[in-house]
Amino acid sequence: MRQRYSSDYLRHLRNDIPIAILIADILAVPSKVSEGYFRFLCPLCGEFNTASNPDTNLARCFRCERNFNPIEMVMTVNRCNFLEAVRFLKDFQWVI
Repeated sequence: MRQRYSSDYLRHLRNDIPIAILIADILAVPSKVSEGYFRFLCPLCGEFNTASNPDTNLARCFRCERNFNPIEMVMTVNRCNFLEAVRFLKDFQWVI
C-alpha cells in the first residue's frame, strides 16, 4: 500500500524544519558561518559557495545554481527518493 502525505504536511516539512539546523545538526554536512551567512558544503559540487535564507527556508549553491528545501536536501545528501526523505524528516521532527 502506498503511503500518501497531505499537501499541508509536506508544506510543514518544507517550511517549518529550519534548513540550517537540518544541514548542520541532523545531516552533519560540513558547515560554517562566514561573513554572517550560514554556509555548507554543497552535496553536489563540493563547494562552500552556498548560503541559506531563513525567511524562505531554502539553501542555495551558487556554483551549481541549485536551491534546496529540506526534503530535497535530505534526498540529495542521503541519496534517497522522495518518500524515504519524508520518512527521514518525520522521524527527526521532534529534534527541531
